[in-house]
Amino acid sequence: MDMRKRVLLADDHALMLDGLSRLLASEFDVVGTVMDGRTLLTEAERLNPDVIVLDIGMPGLNGIEAARQLGKSVPSARIVFVTQQLDPAYVHAAFTTGAKAYVSKQGAATELLRAIHIALQGRYYVTPQVGPEAAEMAAVDRRRNPAEFFGTRLTPRQREVLQLIAEGKSTKEISACLNISPKTVEFHRSGLMDELGLRTIAELTRYAISRGIVNE
Repeated sequence: MDMRKRVLLADDHALMLDGLSRLLASEFDVVGTVMDGRTLLTEAERLNPDVIVLDIGMPGLNGIEAARQLGKSVPSARIVFVTQQLDPAYVHAAFTTGAKAYVSKQGAATELLRAIHIALQGRYYVTPQVGPEAAEMAAVDRRRNPAEFFGTRLTPRQREVLQLIAEGKSTKEISACLNISPKTVEFHRSGLMDELGLRTIAELTRYAISRGIVNE
């Protein structure tokens, strides 16, 4: 009987999905690939994988918010991020969603298999590329949530609003997408600008791109 763990992959680049599939095929059963956050939620519930490997910057719903919802819909799945985003705020955010591993795309070829095995053991993995000192702290006790070692600035709702702003959505569209009032959208946008010291939609968009929340 094949007892290999089942893995679902999410990334908005087809070449990356193909590369990850090939990398994992020797040890895991890759049961599906998706290219946006909302499809990920649907497929995760349908397939009920053991491991979900996902990026942060995906259209529709970024990986951080997708992981937060996956923790409720498929709580048994181990969440493993593979991303170019190494900002400590997003490392923190990833682990507060319940993620077990955080791997850089640059190091995926050498790190990902090990990170998944560590995650399946119920322990944590942080790529050394976030910075040697931070990674060393996180590796001292792999049962201690690495979120404790990394700071954050934005709330989950602020990150959702920021992504949709950066994707060019209007206040009305954001309101409908998140099921909140237009006034609440404006409140969160104002809070984002105050927190980040930014004053225009263009600046918010550039910030979102630089942090890997959306792609150019």
